Amino acid sequence: MEPQGGGDDGRPLVEWAFRQASMSFSVFGVDQRYLRLNDMAVRLMGIGEDVLRGRVFPDGVPADVDQRGTVAALRDVVATGEPRRYEGYNRAPSEVHEHAWSLEMWPVRDPAGEVCAVAMAAFDSSEQYRARQRLAVLDKAAVSIGTTLDLDRTAHELAALVVPQFADFASVDLLAPVVRGEEPATGPPDAAVVLHRVAHLSTVEGSPEPVIGPGAVDTYPAYSPPARALHLGRTVHSASGEADFERWMASMPSRASRINGFAITSLMAVPLIARDTTLGVAVLFRSRPEPFGEDDFALARELASRAAVCLDNARRYSRERITALTLQENLLPHRPPRQSAVDVAFRYLPSDSRAGIGGDWFDVIPLSGSRTALVVGDVVGHGIHASATMGRLRTAVQTLADVDLPPDELLAHLDDLVLRLGSDECGHAAGSEVGATCLYAVYDPVARALSVASAGHPPPVLVLPDGATNVVEVNAGPVLGVGGLPFEATELELPEGTLVALFSDGLIEAAGQDPDEGTDRLRRILAAPHTSLEGACDEALAALLPRRPADDIALLLARTKAMDARHVRVWDLEPDFAGVAAARKHALAQLDAWGLTEVGFVTELVVSELVTNAIRYGSAPVQLRLIHDDTLICEVSDSNPTSPHLRRARIFDEGGRGLLLVAQLTNRWGTRHTPTGKTIWTEQALN
Repeated sequence: MEPQGGGDDGRPLVEWAFRQASMSFSVFGVDQRYLRLNDMAVRLMGIGEDVLRGRVFPDGVPADVDQRGTVAALRDVVATGEPRRYEGYNRAPSEVHEHAWSLEMWPVRDPAGEVCAVAMAAFDSSEQYRARQRLAVLDKAAVSIGTTLDLDRTAHELAALVVPQFADFASVDLLAPVVRGEEPATGPPDAAVVLHRVAHLSTVEGSPEPVIGPGAVDTYPAYSPPARALHLGRTVHSASGEADFERWMASMPSRASRINGFAITSLMAVPLIARDTTLGVAVLFRSRPEPFGEDDFALARELASRAAVCLDNARRYSRERITALTLQENLLPHRPPRQSAVDVAFRYLPSDSRAGIGGDWFDVIPLSGSRTALVVGDVVGHGIHASATMGRLRTAVQTLADVDLPPDELLAHLDDLVLRLGSDECGHAAGSEVGATCLYAVYDPVARALSVASAGHPPPVLVLPDGATNVVEVNAGPVLGVGGLPFEATELELPEGTLVALFSDGLIEAAGQDPDEGTDRLRRILAAPHTSLEGACDEALAALLPRRPADDIALLLARTKAMDARHVRVWDLEPDFAGVAAARKHALAQLDAWGLTEVGFVTELVVSELVTNAIRYGSAPVQLRLIHDDTLICEVSDSNPTSPHLRRARIFDEGGRGLLLVAQLTNRWGTRHTPTGKTIWTEQALN
């Protein structure tokens, strides 16, 4: 049926359709003056059509609503005579909420074909716009949250994603165990919650002023939105004026005073849950007129879920890193042992990469005869496995050093151990491998001699007293774990005061630089004047390393000393028992010269027993050496490589008690093999 009053030409019907349309229709003159507005347009403008007619757009639009784009589009339609589509995002003059608008503009022509007006239809596309925005935020979250395995950085990435696009203020708080890398646990529903602030961000710096800063702790009562979100395991929405929110503000005047001036229209507390584990809570505030809605809740839950997985990965990484670092710190030396051959300083820096803590290690081991062993090694791989392997190798080196093996033989035994470790690992984890590099050096202050052997490790750098530098030409053997290939030791004599630098490859290969270039830079740094060895270590690390090194760094500096000839005496003895009396006589006379008469009785017994054993069981030549160091060192050498050992003598045995007596009278004793035989040594305390 034709609408009543439609008429033959349908003009009233067209008028009704224009006025009653569900979208905003407007008609403007070529000078952008209002000509016609339908009811929806009048409703959005908040001003009657009779008032607006004849006024130039954007008259009637509040000054804070930017319409410059719309004006430009209207003028463009007049100038070109072509339709235009314009997308805008602002509030309608009669409303407080912002909308997304899709404006269709087209020219209206008179019978002569001239543009006489511009018609505009405004479609509210807010729903589609916000859906696109949510998808864009989720896409951005996939690449912007969790870029590192750092808790603080991940939390800040979440806050930076939602502010200002989604919220005006955001904070991320984690349970205390999470910050430590441990498994978290929430208390009963009626318990207050202690949280660590990890990150926060606001659209306006200092507004609202945070009650606590990053790294600080705050307690949230059980009724507060953050605590409720944690206990319930779901998003909690609140707003200014609601009972729990006002009660929470009133419970902490400092919080209320700092938020004063930041008009909170809506608050959302979203729990951070990953793998059924609650890690903390993200709290989002809005000061804009439009409160959080259901779509916002859904988006916040999705973002929190993604962020929680990244935070949990960071927590697990932190736990493994802390465990590996603690293990490694307990295995590495904390202070240099007491010895007189060298002055030492060292530094160890764990890597800051996702691969985890590496297996670098170093050691300073006192040896017999006032000698000192300097060690630097690097286990292949990262993490707890590398740290544990490092500990086993360091213990093995200390044990082999105690046997006084030469550097090349020690590395050969260490190579066998790594092969066995590799076999054991493969028995438990298919495809796993164990490998390491190691540099082992022994310095003798009496002979001022350095003996060095390498298993695939960078050679040491020397800085001579005159400032000249060079790299020790070591015949580097294969890395440990290859097996079947020999190692060679390099011997050289050093002037007193020579600086010996041992290091892991992470120092000279930092920031991707060529190892040779890194070694040259290290030589120049160490050759420069330094106030101390500690200062030299710090300057080397500062100059060579980036802020976040990708590999572990070990640096060991040793400045050599020389044993004064007045503190060392050597006698060649006759290979018969008359030499025992001569040895006692020489020893007592030298002790008197050194002012050590008080230890003469014990030393006489020790010398007598050791020389007697050398003459009875050893081979010529026989030699006695006394060294006056922090301790009194007595050494007897002969050409028989067979080592003596303690044994329990029976009641009627005439011998077998000599070494037992020596062990009881001295602090330490042992045997070391030499190229010509063996040396039995003892150490006696002098205080």
